[in-house]
Amino acid sequence: MAAMQLARLPGPLAGTVHIVEPRPAPGPGLAYTARRPEYLLNVRAPFLSAFPDEPSHFSDWLRTNAISCEHDFCSRQTYGRYLQEMVAGLLHQPAANGLTFHWHPQAAVAAELATNVRHATVRLANGTELLSDAVVLALGNFPPASPARPGDYLAHPNFHGNPWAQGALRNIAPDDEVLLIGTGLTAVDVLLGLRADGHRAPVTVVSRHQRWPTAHGPASTPYPSFYEQELRGLHTVAEVLAAVRHRVREATAAGWDWRPVFDSLRPDLGQIWAAWPLAEQARFLRHLASIWAVLRHRSPPQNDEIVRGMMATGQIRMLSGRVSGIAVEGEGLMVQTHYRQQHHSMRTRHVISCTGPLLNYSRIQDPLVVSLRTAGYLQPDTLGLGIQTDAHGALLDAAQQASPLFFTLGPSRRPAYFESTAVPELRQQAVALAQELRRRW
Repeated sequence: MAAMQLARLPGPLAGTVHIVEPRPAPGPGLAYTARRPEYLLNVRAPFLSAFPDEPSHFSDWLRTNAISCEHDFCSRQTYGRYLQEMVAGLLHQPAANGLTFHWHPQAAVAAELATNVRHATVRLANGTELLSDAVVLALGNFPPASPARPGDYLAHPNFHGNPWAQGALRNIAPDDEVLLIGTGLTAVDVLLGLRADGHRAPVTVVSRHQRWPTAHGPASTPYPSFYEQELRGLHTVAEVLAAVRHRVREATAAGWDWRPVFDSLRPDLGQIWAAWPLAEQARFLRHLASIWAVLRHRSPPQNDEIVRGMMATGQIRMLSGRVSGIAVEGEGLMVQTHYRQQHHSMRTRHVISCTGPLLNYSRIQDPLVVSLRTAGYLQPDTLGLGIQTDAHGALLDAAQQASPLFFTLGPSRRPAYFESTAVPELRQQAVALAQELRRRW
């Protein structure tokens, strides 16, 4: 999206935009690469245009390609095809503003300031070095952290630490026992994938709170924003929570569903988050973040119906608690869990971690991240949500000085916005960053 917005800047411009992407094709990224039609987007098609100034762009593309989506929830691979086509257009010929785009099917392994400190050098896995006026870290999400202490299980073929990895889950036979860690949207996708593969054995799901994502309701009229009247100027979690609860009660009494009330907060979530002191942000993460995720990041109704059906028939078995240990036991794995004062051990053939992406940049071991972190160009935030940046997405160093060369967008900017993973937020960040880079040029 950042590349597409650079192509739309007013010209004339000169220069090359290097897209460094080691996957088989640039565009789909991790989320939309999986070739599984049962993996659905959790946002309706009319809200997924890559361009905020053309809200019907994705819907128009679907009609042009004669693609229909049940209840407007398309597959992830369909959206990946959409993005891939957009990027392919950039690579085919120079943009109207004069910029050219070049794809490097390699991973970036290091980045540093050049000798004159006015440029950065990015080194690729094959040894290529790119001298750049600006470097945008559009790194997306990293695989989940290990759900237990490191051990031999991490290298076991039946431990699936990244369910999005290419070929993941393909060695699971229909009657193999499976234990799933987590109950978020990733867990829903995994369950649908197992079902599509003909898996028959019961699946044990370990979760601290046993909360599945809420299902989307019917498409409805947007609820009017109440941020200015009731939320601006509130500096504690308790104040915001009380105001939102009050508004939901009023709206429900007037015949509204609660979901549009929640959705009306979306454009102002960054301001609500930024108004909280660090201690209040930490309080929200401790007490409300898991509930927020269930209510805010919803599941397509057809997916929710399938999961509820699997629970009703006993194919999904719920186990309350947290995984405290995993050990290799022959061809299977022994999993220890604890819940309050109770401990439980269970042997299973496969373990799949669905705990969500690793956000803490002090723990991420990607070579490029390590390079930037070691050199002091990249500072993880205190709460372990992403990277410290200024208002334009420029990376802050240890002295809190904004870099003139290194920028980021997407999930890495969660410290600034908290919500920084979905298409509506990403496309706005891409527009703003492209404009900022143009201003600096």
